[in-house]
Amino acid sequence: MPWLKAFLRRGATAGWLLLLPVPVSATTLGRHTDPIAPVILGVTGILFFALLGRFAARRLGQPSVIGELVMGIAMGNVLYFFGADFITILREGPAVFDVMGLTLRGVELEAAARQVLGGGDHARLLQALLGPAGPELIQVAHTVDVFSRYGVIFLLFLVGLETSVEEMRRVGWESARVAVIGVAAPFVLGFAVARTLMPELDLNTDLFVAATLGATSVGITARVLRDLGRSRSATARVILGAAVMDDILGLVMLAIVSGIIVAGGVQVDTVASTILLAALFLAAAFWLGPRFLRLAVWVLRRLDIVEAKLFVSFLFVMVLAWFANFVGLATIVGAFAAGVILHDAYFVHWGDAREHRFSIRDLVAPLEAILVPIFFVLMGIQVKLESFFDTRVLVAAGALLVAAVLGKVLCGLGARREHHRLAVGLGMMPRGEVGLIFASIGKSLGVISDSLFSAVVLMVVVTTLLTPPLLTRVLRRAPGTAPPG
Repeated sequence: MPWLKAFLRRGATAGWLLLLPVPVSATTLGRHTDPIAPVILGVTGILFFALLGRFAARRLGQPSVIGELVMGIAMGNVLYFFGADFITILREGPAVFDVMGLTLRGVELEAAARQVLGGGDHARLLQALLGPAGPELIQVAHTVDVFSRYGVIFLLFLVGLETSVEEMRRVGWESARVAVIGVAAPFVLGFAVARTLMPELDLNTDLFVAATLGATSVGITARVLRDLGRSRSATARVILGAAVMDDILGLVMLAIVSGIIVAGGVQVDTVASTILLAALFLAAAFWLGPRFLRLAVWVLRRLDIVEAKLFVSFLFVMVLAWFANFVGLATIVGAFAAGVILHDAYFVHWGDAREHRFSIRDLVAPLEAILVPIFFVLMGIQVKLESFFDTRVLVAAGALLVAAVLGKVLCGLGARREHHRLAVGLGMMPRGEVGLIFASIGKSLGVISDSLFSAVVLMVVVTTLLTPPLLTRVLRRAPGTAPPG
């Protein structure tokens, strides 16, 4: 494809110019520079390569997340091979910050790196950290990590905004049955695979891998249904309703598993308290949230509608994300709840919401468009392809993939016979961004190793790539899924 070769050739040249200056310090140049300059160059370089990946994916008819993830994998492995210190630090992910935390407690840097990374992996990281640009590289890596976490929060907030409580009530118990099976079946299969093929792993890791397999990316399935003109069909309503409920159940499962990990083991009181905390948090959010929003809107009523919507939305999602973390849940649980609760109708001081020039989604989407690609590229950078040189890792990745596909296909049994059960199951199959978020949280908690993280990312990529063509083929052959006349 000449267009792709030309674009990548020109783009790569510009991209190298963005990334290469990052290691250069002010001392090296012999003059004072703004300390934020390396951050600007590093983040801009990552965004540029994310754009390349997104552009290529769109031209090939694939989801943007795949292009950004694959671009990150390419960067993380190719540049690491050529000795790029910046990529070396980003590639180690949370381990770098664990190393720096130990050094602040008085542990020698080399001993801290050996303790966190083990083996010979610490040598390359030490070389990067002890180099002349070490402080700048840590600064950039920390900023990239923070931006990526903000991106995840806004991503789940937008997913929540698109969640209609009324639509969930309309599809009712059928979608609920599909969602429950769609979480339970992959969880059981994933746990069985982890226990059987990786017996050396502890129970916490098995539980987290199983929880990750239960995720569903509603955005990818929604795009396929929209492209086919089937988004209003009865089968599509069941799929989308179940996918949204799957998100909620998956977040609850994530909260439970994370609570078990923090507590250090499976205990009945720990599981019960986590479930109770999650229920209390959601109850408090849905009861106090609307009151907080009405008060905030009243206080800011003299602002412009755009300012009011943007400030209130930002404050609300951040408060709920922080509060979720405060009670022991993941920040993304609070972000999702904020999206479900908040809607344009709260801004009554500026007239009918249907006549507003910009919706909340219109105003928040640009933040998501900038920050989320950073997260996906960073996840790709942390995939270590050398992990697949180990046959056991390849076998485990293949088994997890089979469990991931089979578990979601089985959930189609929860749909009624008049709906296309295979289409329902395939519609629930892509893990996409939600699976990556789960995997990244597992890695940050220290329960998912580099090789296991790479295997999970492979599962996410394959299930995401398989869904559009398979779902399209099934729906086109199923006359009963056509939209209502």
